[in-house]
Amino acid sequence: MKNKINPCCVKQEIEQTVKFRQKYKIATSRLTGYDYGSNGFYYVTICTNKMIHFFGKIVETHNCASLQKTQIGQISEDYWQRIPMHYPFVEVDEFIIMPNHIHGILFFNLPEKKDWIFNQFGKQSQNLGSVIRAFKSSVKRYANQNHIEFSWQPRFYDRIIRNNTELNTVRQYIIDNPTRWGKTNMDV
Repeated sequence: MKNKINPCCVKQEIEQTVKFRQKYKIATSRLTGYDYGSNGFYYVTICTNKMIHFFGKIVETHNCASLQKTQIGQISEDYWQRIPMHYPFVEVDEFIIMPNHIHGILFFNLPEKKDWIFNQFGKQSQNLGSVIRAFKSSVKRYANQNHIEFSWQPRFYDRIIRNNTELNTVRQYIIDNPTRWGKTNMDV
């Protein structure tokens, strides 16, 4: 079956390209002017390279769909749950590991944060990009050290969750993801 491109893993396939130093590059998918280190809920989707099913396969037992995880699928879940150990201001909310992607909600809780730092290119810390970069690199490092074939798609998809209704909708979407997997023609 031919893999289909899903908008949840690629912000938009028809992104405008811009020139930077006489080379074309894809425009950022991040919200311009937003502080991705600010308090709030962030919905994140991270995909495997070429949508390969590195994390396992969906199996159904007793009318309940779940992921039968590979070793790298289990490591990804373990490392996702450990994000707060490395970033104490981040709380892991609902998440799911699927055969070729991860959906998760992260809550940034920095009560002492008072300044607003716009999203910008360059060195970053204590923001969504740095958390996801560290997570992805730690999973890839584990795969390399244990001779496991694995790679991530560059970038990731994010959405700033703006209210409780949206938060609850995204939570339910994540919970229902394994059940929907076999009922659609899409891999995410």
